[in-house]
Amino acid sequence: MEISLADERALLLKEQLSMDQAEGRAWSQKLDAFGRMAKVTGILQRPKDDDFELVYKEQRYQPFWHIVCSARYVYERQREFPLSLSGSEVQKVTLGERDHEVVNGRIILIGTEHCREEPRKEVFVDGYSGEEMPSLADYLQHPANEVPVDYLDELPNQGIIVVPPQGRATAVVRDVLLGILKSVRADRILEDHVEVERIDLYYRPVYAFQYRWKSKQREAVLEFDGVTGKPQADGKTFQQYVGKIMDPEFLFDVSTETIDLLVPGGGLVMKLARKGYDAAKKS
Repeated sequence: MEISLADERALLLKEQLSMDQAEGRAWSQKLDAFGRMAKVTGILQRPKDDDFELVYKEQRYQPFWHIVCSARYVYERQREFPLSLSGSEVQKVTLGERDHEVVNGRIILIGTEHCREEPRKEVFVDGYSGEEMPSLADYLQHPANEVPVDYLDELPNQGIIVVPPQGRATAVVRDVLLGILKSVRADRILEDHVEVERIDLYYRPVYAFQYRWKSKQREAVLEFDGVTGKPQADGKTFQQYVGKIMDPEFLFDVSTETIDLLVPGGGLVMKLARKGYDAAKKS
C-alpha cells in the first residue's frame, strides 16, 4: 500500500472585527446577553446604561480541525455470470470458439471485472467539543495565515487566550481514515493508495464580554465572532485557559500512535510518519 501524508499546519483566521469594534457593538447590545425576557423588559422600560458594568473581557482563539482523506483502489477480480437460455431445448451454446454446456437451463460465463473506487472524506471537527460541524467549512472562505505551531505558545503573552483542542490530531485522522479504508475482494490489486490530504488546525478569533446588571444582580456573557462579526448571547469565557501553554507535540502527533487498520489485500499495521513538527524542530 502506498501512503501519502500531508504536512500538519496551524492557521490563524484573520480577524475582520477588532477588539475595540467588538466592544462597542457589545455595549450597545448588552441587554441581549441576559436572554429574551430581559430583552422584552428592556422594550417596556429600558434600563439605564449606568445600571450595567463590564466586569471582564477577553480575546481568544478557538480551534477546529479540517481533515481531508482519500483513497484509490484499482483492482481486478474474476466473476461468474449465469446466463438463462431461451428454452429447455437448448443443449449447448458456442461463444467464439468455446462450447458451454447447459446446466439447469443456463450457462455460466467467466469474466474479469475491472474495478476502481475513489472514496474521499472531508470533515470539520470542533476542537473543543470534538463534534463534527459542517458549518465550520464557511470559515475557509476567509483569509487565514499559516503560523509555526510554537507561535501559539506566544499568544498568551500578548493577553490572547488560546483554547487547546481536547482531541489530538491522531484521533481525528484515525476516525476519518476508518471511513474510507475498506477490504475489497480482488484477484489482482493494481493500485492501492491512501492519502491524508489535509491535517489543518484552524484558530478563529472570538471576543467575549461579561456584563453585570447591577440592579438585577445578574451576570451574562455576550460573544462576537471576530471573523463573521456575528454576536452570540449566552456566551462563555475561558478564563481558566489564561496563560496555559500549548504543547505542539500534543496538537500534531499523527506519528505517535500505531493504527491497526484493515485495508485491501489483508491487514496492515500503518505508521503515519511525523513530518511537520519534527522538521520544524530540526530547522
